[in-house]
Amino acid sequence: MISPLLPTYARIDIAFEKGEGAWLTAADGQRYLDFGGGIAVASLGYAHPHLIEALTEQGKKIWHTSNLFRIPEGERLAQRLIDASFADTVFFTNSGAEAMECAIKMARKYQSANGHPEKYRIITFEGAFHGRTLATIAAGGNQKYIDGFGPKVEGFDQVPFGDHEALKAAIGPETGAILIEPIQGEGGIRPVPSQCLRGLRELCDEHGLLLIFDEVQTGVGRTGKLFAGELSGVTPDIMAVAKGIGGGFPLGACMATEEAAKGMTTGTHGTTYGGNPLAMAVGNAVLDVVLAPGFLDHVRQTGLLLKQRLAELQDKHPKIVELVRGEGLMLGVKLRVNNGDFAAAARAEHLLVIPAGDNVVRLLPPLVITEDEALEAVKRLDAACARMEATMQDGAKA
Repeated sequence: MISPLLPTYARIDIAFEKGEGAWLTAADGQRYLDFGGGIAVASLGYAHPHLIEALTEQGKKIWHTSNLFRIPEGERLAQRLIDASFADTVFFTNSGAEAMECAIKMARKYQSANGHPEKYRIITFEGAFHGRTLATIAAGGNQKYIDGFGPKVEGFDQVPFGDHEALKAAIGPETGAILIEPIQGEGGIRPVPSQCLRGLRELCDEHGLLLIFDEVQTGVGRTGKLFAGELSGVTPDIMAVAKGIGGGFPLGACMATEEAAKGMTTGTHGTTYGGNPLAMAVGNAVLDVVLAPGFLDHVRQTGLLLKQRLAELQDKHPKIVELVRGEGLMLGVKLRVNNGDFAAAARAEHLLVIPAGDNVVRLLPPLVITEDEALEAVKRLDAACARMEATMQDGAKA
């Protein structure tokens, strides 16, 4: 018999009842240090007082009106994002996949508005993850997400990660845009080198293409910058953001320059829930914290400490840890053992980490973690490595 919840997840048998800061408490009373952050969503941790206050106060007023009417808090949040970025305009959504759908449609519409409707194809990269809709699974190109859902949505040309010659060869008369994550998240915390991003910007300018950044996982302070593209000094034409921008409340955004968005006129796109007053109150509260003086400095400093200690862990457990990579508080530990087994060993130490591609576990803690909590996480990772080594020794004896 099928379960009441559609069985599309292999759920771990832990139910969390409450959280505070970077800590989660399960129904049985056991506490876990959360270095998964709900997959980079809990940017300000759990029960953050400013978010609770914003949600509660707005909840007493009005939750939803629809986009048939003005939403002043949405106008304010859009302006704050514009003031802090490359963008001139913002469309609010409920999720990262919806933000990506808007970005894809916007890129196609831009080329059509310029008299080139044939330029609808978008170049993407192996190892990418852009969402679970029909268009975004086609963009990501992972066959296990595509199989069984009928013909793949047309218009995406995937090239190997880091292969510049393949990228140049893929640009044709129907190419309209290039889509990339500045750091691949699901793909295993694989940063794109700054010179490569600069090269993409030059290619787009040369060929009349739009550059789209998927910053759903990297954005809103995760890397120690408000947006990861700032690390390389490269500005896109369109950018999708979600996850951390709502701090756990469903919220996404598609940000763009005025030029890139010129085809998106009245009636060309829409959303029922996106940008409603409740979401906008929370989004503004998140920015209050993330844009406060010193906050991003804290993310960078804590991320650097964590990365240094993880490098020491690599030296101590070379049979377990192959390398450490990432930026800020978006770090990946590439393993020589199975990443799912390692995540289970970490859970046994009451530390939550998230498996990703390329046999990596991701560390995506709340951005508010203290240095002591970062060191505590490393201590628990150390114990998880010891567990794995003991298992390996027992296997060798058997």
